[in-house]
Amino acid sequence: MNVQQHQSGSYSCQAFVKTLRYETSPPASISVLAPVSNVTVTSSSTGLVEFSSSVSLSCSSSGSSLSFLWLNSSSEVTGSDRVQITDGGSTLTIVNVTRYDQGPFRCRVSNPISEGTSAPVTLTIYYGPEKTHLTISQPQKYYENGSDISMMCSADSRPSAVFKWFLNGALLSDTGPELSLMNVQISQSGNYSCLAFNDKTLRYETSKPSVVSVLEKVSGASVTSPSNLPIEGNSFRLICDAAGSVFTRKWRKGGLDLTPTVNMTLTNNSRELSFSSLNKDDTGDYSCVISNPLSSEEANYSMIVNYGPETVQITGPIPPGCSAGCIAGIVIAVLVVIGAVGGGYYVYNKKKQQQSSNTIRNNNKAEPQSDNKELEEVVYENTSAIYENI
Repeated sequence: MNVQQHQSGSYSCQAFVKTLRYETSPPASISVLAPVSNVTVTSSSTGLVEFSSSVSLSCSSSGSSLSFLWLNSSSEVTGSDRVQITDGGSTLTIVNVTRYDQGPFRCRVSNPISEGTSAPVTLTIYYGPEKTHLTISQPQKYYENGSDISMMCSADSRPSAVFKWFLNGALLSDTGPELSLMNVQISQSGNYSCLAFNDKTLRYETSKPSVVSVLEKVSGASVTSPSNLPIEGNSFRLICDAAGSVFTRKWRKGGLDLTPTVNMTLTNNSRELSFSSLNKDDTGDYSCVISNPLSSEEANYSMIVNYGPETVQITGPIPPGCSAGCIAGIVIAVLVVIGAVGGGYYVYNKKKQQQSSNTIRNNNKAEPQSDNKELEEVVYENTSAIYENI
């Protein structure tokens, strides 16, 4: 019979008899309802900034005697300090949205004879950047000069953050989430950091700095002396140098770590070994080990301390009748012989020093040099041949 909604109401019937009496039945209420249909949800905004934006969702539907229920995913939404449900349940308002308010939201509408659910509505909520972090692939405490270094910057952000890079607080020209340092140089050592920026929230965050230390391997180690010939009683200096990044210098003598004596001083971060007054015991094979965390080299120096003549003696009988002039001639002849011997020994020592100085070893201990020979004591026990020539 196709009853219509306008036919809703309270129905009763009345009975008449020939006696002109009548009686009315108790009323019966009839409600004609329209089924639920066309359930839709509209949003006041979909591009929202976390913690600062608010949004209202409105639910509309055809039908009568409607009831509204809001769902976030599959969970029912209830009112709270940030969530308000008004207009008979048809309007949902969220204040200071968070990233967890993105939905999807649905509106379920029902009446006693039917129900319907809207299509899902997902809110776009911008947030971040947060947890900005810089990582270095294959991190090392020290990097060799000329190596390649790759860094990555990440952040929790919607939309994806824009990245900028800094070295010691100075802005670099590089942009993007990756920074590649090819053929890195010592001048590029320092504290690296990245900045993440969100162009929707207009917020930014900087990572903690990461240290990059670039070193050059030690090379060309040498021990030299700007002083003259080492002579007993004179001062003397040895200088230890090398190219590259020098961290430490360690001196040795005879293959053992050097323990400075009272006449030795180490200065300029052990670059110089100074002798205030040489003595015979300072003769020996010295070496200097120069190192950094990536490499080391050792350089050698053989030092012979020159001394004498000393304790010169003339022994043997003086020929009978030898005058004072005779004796003086003998002494002069002896001194000439000693001078010739000393001069020859000086030339020998000089050549030996030139051949043995500055021998460089890389991470291997050199063979110890033979002990230097002292000048032998010159003793003339029989001077008769000299006497005969005077």
